Amino acid sequence: LIIATLAISAILVFFIVPLTIVFFIYLTNILLLMYQRNNEVKADPLSDVWDSIRKTIASCWDTYARIWHGYELHGVENLPEGPGILVYYHGAIPIDYLYFLSRLFLWKKRLCLSVADHFVFRLPGLKLLLGVTGVIPGSREECLIALKNGYLVSISPGGVREALFSDESYQLMWGNRKGFAQIALEAKVPIIPMYTQNVREGYRMFKERRFFRQLYENTRLPFTPPYGGLPVKFRTYIGKPIPYDPNITAEELVEKVCKGKLLFSFQTKTAVQALISKHQTIPGNVWKALLERFDKRCK
Repeated sequence: LIIATLAISAILVFFIVPLTIVFFIYLTNILLLMYQRNNEVKADPLSDVWDSIRKTIASCWDTYARIWHGYELHGVENLPEGPGILVYYHGAIPIDYLYFLSRLFLWKKRLCLSVADHFVFRLPGLKLLLGVTGVIPGSREECLIALKNGYLVSISPGGVREALFSDESYQLMWGNRKGFAQIALEAKVPIIPMYTQNVREGYRMFKERRFFRQLYENTRLPFTPPYGGLPVKFRTYIGKPIPYDPNITAEELVEKVCKGKLLFSFQTKTAVQALISKHQTIPGNVWKALLERFDKRCK
């Protein structure tokens, strides 16, 4: 009994916050369903009809972000007034990105459409939430239509692979993905880099094991659960846009973004490394990330 109690306690310590986040996500979907039923809303999920409940939900998540992670958002002025593609580093769970979406809507009343992995759309009971928050599968056609309609579209080229197998070294795992660059060139829109400080210190994955890596590569399903949920400091930085250039190829554009690693479109590796050194300890340090909750310098 004692061993079982200790085991359950250990599981709760490691997984209680990620599980709580999952619970809140499903609770959010339930609130949307109640709103839809009570108000007999049949409008398109992206229409302004949903803005009042979007604001309520965004306020709840923003409150959680402030309390648990002392969340800050910097560089909103770098977002274009019109369409653009946001490219960001994918943490173990994209809770920082959810914080960004909430604050962007509260500050600018602006909806950013999010490209998600196909497995997300197979999760039960989230269809309305995905629609109202603008989560899309990310085909070329859908992204181009969204950009044509003036939306920001966000993409994490590393996706689930980066979430599962990157670590406190903050290594990008993009492989040969350059679809976002091709879409940016075709739509003639800028690419805006984004990164959240300490995202890997807040939530982590167990060290990579060959079995789990092969399992993911064969199924494209995330079998490895995240753990942690420590109240470390989160700061999301939005870098300066990389403007549309008709004379650049998709490969060159990807390289230009990759040189920024944690992004920001600085033109030399030295400048980017200096930026990373300024905003992120490499490898990540949990204690430093916790102490940054009391650091007021960036405010």
